[in-house]
Amino acid sequence: MSEISSSCASQVITCKAAVCWGVGEECKVEEIQVEPPQKCEVRVKMLYASLCHTDIVISKGYPIPLFPRVLGHEGVGVVESVGEEVNAEDFKQGDIVIPTFVSECQECENCLSGKSNLCLKYPLTFSGLMLDGTSRMSTVKGQKMLYHLFSCSTWSEYMVVNVNFLVKLHNWGAHGTTTPPLSHASFLSCGFSTGFGAPWKEAKIERGSTVAVIGLGAVGLGAVEGARMQGAARIIGVDKNEMKREKGIAFGMTDFINPENHQSQHDDQDHNKSVSELIKDSTDGMGVDYCFECTGVASFINEALVATKMGKGTAVVVGTSGSPTVQIDFLSLMSGRTLKGSMFGGLKAKTDLPILINKCMNKEMQLDELLTHEVPLIDINQALELLKQPGCVKVLIKI
Repeated sequence: MSEISSSCASQVITCKAAVCWGVGEECKVEEIQVEPPQKCEVRVKMLYASLCHTDIVISKGYPIPLFPRVLGHEGVGVVESVGEEVNAEDFKQGDIVIPTFVSECQECENCLSGKSNLCLKYPLTFSGLMLDGTSRMSTVKGQKMLYHLFSCSTWSEYMVVNVNFLVKLHNWGAHGTTTPPLSHASFLSCGFSTGFGAPWKEAKIERGSTVAVIGLGAVGLGAVEGARMQGAARIIGVDKNEMKREKGIAFGMTDFINPENHQSQHDDQDHNKSVSELIKDSTDGMGVDYCFECTGVASFINEALVATKMGKGTAVVVGTSGSPTVQIDFLSLMSGRTLKGSMFGGLKAKTDLPILINKCMNKEMQLDELLTHEVPLIDINQALELLKQPGCVKVLIKI
């Protein structure tokens, strides 16, 4: 560790962060204190963050109501200081990094299995604390401990993160390159990457497959892009927002279904066709090979399953839901269909995410199509309101 970094790493930093004090409460941008990084940790000066549906679900107390809390798990920043036992070849002061909420030790049973991206040595945590069971954030007034979100808290000017939940961006924005704006890297921390990984790593779809994607937000558009790159023959996007048609086409969607355009003219709501029926209608009654549920709406999980082909269809749950249980049609499941859950789209932090990062750096994907709004950190609550607008896909938070 360099002398400069060592000096920085020993100091507590006072900065601004968006703090959520209770279930459903608005965030308050206030001064907090961020402690120095401990063993195998780095402190990051955040440059940009972005808003993900998961942040909203967790602000409502799911799965555990832990408050006060600094939200945010998508972002990009620069390493300000490093703690002990951090290898300089891995991370050093000045490195550009993005956080991830999954890790990859490359040693445990899951990491070696080829079947899971959920590391057992450094597991996904819902405790809101670091791996040692403590927090690195506290309020200036009253010195009250603040919970993190997963492994990090990106809605803050500074945050501390364990190196196992961090990925370095090699040469992004280096002199002489024409990489996308650095702000776009924030979208790779969760939403878009999660969607992209689902057809690529979780479902491992075959070339020529028929695919349906329910919900065309950042996650769904990522799934569309991932399906396109895997060679899907048809990619059916489903969204009640007509404005998502153009976005879906930009990422490779071949067909678009707006359920509200298929509402019955009768007063009896039983005449309205379900999402699964609309998908089957567009595939001659057969259904699709793969359906990706990207909205987080619990009832759509069953719709995704029913929309797939009997005997071999696979539905993948990608969107985060605040519902603790879901109802599944028993006969559809027993008829040979597969229902699969997914975390981070099955992507491994060290093995797969760098591949996706390189694709973005080479402009193989149009991340600029995701960005629709920008706000400063002080206007974080405005960002939450913007997300409700029909034309909003991704809100960038300028730290």
